[in-house]
Amino acid sequence: MVTGNQGGPLVVGINRTQDGSICVMQGSQLLCCIQKERLTRKKHHWGKLGDLREVYRGVVPGLDRPVDALVECYSSDTEIRNLADYEQELAQVLTLSPDCRRARISHHLSHLYSVFHPSPFEEAAVMIVDGQGSAVSDFTEAWDGAAGVPGHWREVSSFYRADRSGRIECLDKQLYEGDAGPAVGLGMFYFLLTQAMFPGEGNEGKVMGLAPHGDPEAFGLPPLDVDGCRVTIPREWSEIIAVRPRFRFDPAHPERFQDIANLAAAGQRAFEEALLKLAHWLHAQTGLKNLCFAGGTGLNCSANDRLLRETPFERVFIPPAPSDAGTSLGCAVYGLTELLKQPCDWRWTRDYLGPEPLLADIEAALEAADDLIVEKPEDLLGRMVDLLAQTKVVALYQGGSEFGPRALGHRSILADPRHDRVRDWINARVKDRELFRPLAPIVLLEHADRFFDIRRPSPFMQFAAPVHPEAARIIPAVTHVDCTARLQTVGPDDDPFLRSLLEAFDARTGVPVLLNTSFNRREEPIVETPAQALETFRRTPMHALAMPPYLVRKRDEPDAVA
Repeated sequence: MVTGNQGGPLVVGINRTQDGSICVMQGSQLLCCIQKERLTRKKHHWGKLGDLREVYRGVVPGLDRPVDALVECYSSDTEIRNLADYEQELAQVLTLSPDCRRARISHHLSHLYSVFHPSPFEEAAVMIVDGQGSAVSDFTEAWDGAAGVPGHWREVSSFYRADRSGRIECLDKQLYEGDAGPAVGLGMFYFLLTQAMFPGEGNEGKVMGLAPHGDPEAFGLPPLDVDGCRVTIPREWSEIIAVRPRFRFDPAHPERFQDIANLAAAGQRAFEEALLKLAHWLHAQTGLKNLCFAGGTGLNCSANDRLLRETPFERVFIPPAPSDAGTSLGCAVYGLTELLKQPCDWRWTRDYLGPEPLLADIEAALEAADDLIVEKPEDLLGRMVDLLAQTKVVALYQGGSEFGPRALGHRSILADPRHDRVRDWINARVKDRELFRPLAPIVLLEHADRFFDIRRPSPFMQFAAPVHPEAARIIPAVTHVDCTARLQTVGPDDDPFLRSLLEAFDARTGVPVLLNTSFNRREEPIVETPAQALETFRRTPMHALAMPPYLVRKRDEPDAVA
């Protein structure tokens, strides 16, 4: 293919549905991948007409060049009805090369390309489990079962075998009949469970965090029904999760807390046990040692750890953005490999895929911050460790942003993990959220097994590992009530600034661990720009903000955590 782009063809992938996002690749080089919510400041912002013109253009690198392949993904919403308007917007905003290749691919297929090709595996079993995806009539993949079902039924889980030769085989799918039939599927179960307690979008993590506070036996609920790759929801579950307001979380009604926690515990256990059965079934079908797992349920780190410990799979890869946001990356990979017939050599080893701010942008934002004290210390790391060791809370803003929902040291809030009161202070004063929410540790990889029952890298904070009992007494602020922690390891080849900070904190305190949570306030996306970082810093009682090489403090500095 002839391309006008030096360094390889330019490929754009766009997710037009929930958690709208865009990905730009040049050959196997990933230029940028970002969620719409980071730019509009509306959490889980769905893809809509006008995104290219009003949100992405001017921010996402590469969109000013001729596009050699363009792949879009729609799902179960109604946006696909606006195709003519989308086509008009594409023509007005993008320059398509004369022989630009185009495709629209179905939802689970985009998930597949987002998880297998960026994985480290030569071959793998692939499991996609989410709420609901494309209708059967919109499938762009071959599956033997499609001919025998109505076209309006939607996929809720899909199972594959894939290898680097280009072989992709869909082994089976579970479908949802729509409103005419009962809700089915593991992703739909967890969604309905979440809605019973926390209405709105994206609250599944709250259920996972609440579950260890409850008794899974309290209501005598049965396990989910699992038959091969199909999960159905027993009547007892359908009835209890429809009961409101008994299970609706409300801080004004603390008397409900235990019932809600008990339901979360039962639901989490039912979810985990069903997921393990699906994984065992998939292993029996493939006999492969590697598993790739994506879909919104891939963010359940408690269940993910059990996939590694309790199934025959020897290795499990879960991308940092397994939810719908990651499908734009899958679209781009599909364009590169299937439309342009080029290999994808990019591997998801780091998640800092957002556009990297220029130092000039940071300095311009700081110049307007007359209300703050801006320093350029000779030893920034030393100053940060001084503050952290004094139980002060320090935000860190550096480099390109994380694409997934976890803050991994580029858009983070950091603190000393040795004091459990720090966790409560951050939840109450900074994040303004529920006190049962756990905060995560980051740890030097070579010291991880001293504190956690883990013997492998975990760079994306996707697995909850047990905390050794003696370590739990040292780092209580990042140890959950069930003595687990959703940890991030930092190895020699990972982010150099974050690693140096951990080494400096270890040298000062003897603890190579820091508390890490996302740099945002309640119900806000993680900060993206220098201006957003400064605004969030101003509006919270955090003590300092590191924007290398600068350190920002408040003229009226808050007291250390009491």
